[in-house]
Amino acid sequence: MSGQTFHTIGDLARRTGLSVKTIRYYADSGVVPPTDRSPAGYRRYGPGAVARLELVRTLRDLGLDLATIRRVVDQEVPLREVAAAHAEALAVQIRVLRLRQAVLTVAARRGSGPAEVDELHRLAQLTTRERGQLVSDFLDGVFAGLGDQPAYPGVIVSLTPELPDDPSTEQVEAWLELAELCRDPEFQARMRRLARQHAADHDVPGLPRPDAVAVVRDAVAPALAAGVDPTSPDADPVIAAVTNRYASLHCHSDEADLRRRLLDRLVPANDPRRDRYLDLLAVLNGWSTGDATAPAVDWFIRALHHRMPEPAR
Repeated sequence: MSGQTFHTIGDLARRTGLSVKTIRYYADSGVVPPTDRSPAGYRRYGPGAVARLELVRTLRDLGLDLATIRRVVDQEVPLREVAAAHAEALAVQIRVLRLRQAVLTVAARRGSGPAEVDELHRLAQLTTRERGQLVSDFLDGVFAGLGDQPAYPGVIVSLTPELPDDPSTEQVEAWLELAELCRDPEFQARMRRLARQHAADHDVPGLPRPDAVAVVRDAVAPALAAGVDPTSPDADPVIAAVTNRYASLHCHSDEADLRRRLLDRLVPANDPRRDRYLDLLAVLNGWSTGDATAPAVDWFIRALHHRMPEPAR
């Protein structure tokens, strides 16, 4: 070894920024063994020790255990194989951490008790098949008896969430809330009524046409944006536009009957949970969020009620 440069453990500490204690630990573990010893018995390291220590530090920072690191630096196993395996393991850990973070975030936001936290945790851990079954049961109940109509299989698909294999924390939070909506019998009943009313509005000859909610949403949007009071005379043209449009689409001429029919359609639709389901669906499926229908529907319901005659006493 004549002419070879050796480093003391203190030299290595200064060059790498590692502590003497850490380098000694790596040496005792066989990860960075000394090359030689001085006449006084002190450990000495060859010129490759600095690069080896730098690699060890990097791999330790990335979470690899010392036994695996030793196999890498001793070239017993290719670094690329170790990196790939470790990256895969980390991906699993990250997904688990996201699930836990989402559950704790939702629980903290709601002020949940132990029972609700336990239920949120259970929903977060459902398998892909179990999630699909939960949503399928909900949609089957909503569209029972309508699935054989040509338009509805596509509608059902458009309302089906797909949680990605590697979801973000926001998507896990969205799944937890959407799953709770799907398990709410009252919400399912409300959506089932809306589906049947939508089907009745489309049960007319000719091309597909918008239902009551769509007609109201489109007509009321400018009035909402302008801040028009639904009880003011300024709302009258909007009421007329909606009733005339709905009458022409669905062949109704009696104005009083038409307004009652519209209310019958719109009151069940005036549920913010419907919009919330669609917003959560957009988060889960990576879609853009659409415009909420509830504000327009609520505006029009108030406008109609203000103009309906008082019931006889």
